[in-house]
Amino acid sequence: MRVGVDARHLTAGRGVARYTRALLGALAAAHPEDEWLAFVPGRAPVRRVPAGVRLVRHPLPGRALFGAAAVTGRPRLDGLLGGGVDVVWAPAPAPLAVSPGVPLVLTVHDRSFEERPADFTLYERVWHRLARPRALARRAAAVVCDTSAGRDDLARAWRVEATVVSPGPLIDRTERARARAAVNGGAPYLLFVGALEPRKAPDVLADAYARARARGLEAELVVLGEGRVPIGGAGVRRVPPAADDRELAALYAGALAVVAPSWLEGFGLPPVEAAALGTPSVVTDLPVFAETLGAGALRVAPGDAAGLADALVRIAADDALRAELGAAARQSAVRYDWGRSAQAMHAVLAAAAAR
Repeated sequence: MRVGVDARHLTAGRGVARYTRALLGALAAAHPEDEWLAFVPGRAPVRRVPAGVRLVRHPLPGRALFGAAAVTGRPRLDGLLGGGVDVVWAPAPAPLAVSPGVPLVLTVHDRSFEERPADFTLYERVWHRLARPRALARRAAAVVCDTSAGRDDLARAWRVEATVVSPGPLIDRTERARARAAVNGGAPYLLFVGALEPRKAPDVLADAYARARARGLEAELVVLGEGRVPIGGAGVRRVPPAADDRELAALYAGALAVVAPSWLEGFGLPPVEAAALGTPSVVTDLPVFAETLGAGALRVAPGDAAGLADALVRIAADDALRAELGAAARQSAVRYDWGRSAQAMHAVLAAAAAR
């Protein structure tokens, strides 16, 4: 099977890039008999191309290529890859053209662009419109999503049937073990990992943390993320993006808890990654977190800064609670593994290619 992948995200470092890199790497490792072609436009460097994946570049930037494709239907991704492909995989909705008769498998992580459009810049909203996500999903031979909650949402909102292929923790077992062994009881901190964008609610977190500090919380708030919503104040420490998995694993393992105050999520990788290390989370009361974390987290209503402050104070002060939640979190995280993800995704790709 010859698989073409819309790998434009591999020049970035956010969630879709990490998801694409990890799942594509697992697919190539599990199925070396197949040909994996990752298309990346422009000249920006690609971080860590997975083994067994052939990178296909184009000198023109993605905005030019994919913008033209959205408006005119040209160029088509399968044609840019050369020699034809049996199936195309798009790891997220984006402006894209694929030749008639070439099956498309589309991953939809969430519908944030529909549910909270004001959270995005004008450019991002225009790009989402050019992508025509609903039409892309209807054209696809198969749609994939991260959770059962996401599958049910797509069925309600778009009347599209989707297959659940859940991600796995993006930190391998070796790094998890090293991180757990390295924790040495340093200064306590809570951890936020993610984009500093409105849908992740960093403003709500900043408010809640300030309230918790006023009530005597001593733990720092360590923030690993970039974006346009500022977060700061007494006790808040911004750290640069993790250089590698070892550094990120150490941050997760050393934290009292990961905090994810999002308004919505398609999966929520940071709490699951933390759970794999036995670190609990404080999250918003969303169906996706109930599915992925089970009893391994404290939950608060989205947007409730006072309730989030209460949860931060509570989890930082109670060793027994953290141990109980951490054990439950680790048990939930066992279900998520990139090997299983690759097996499920390959079945979807192969079925689509056989149509």
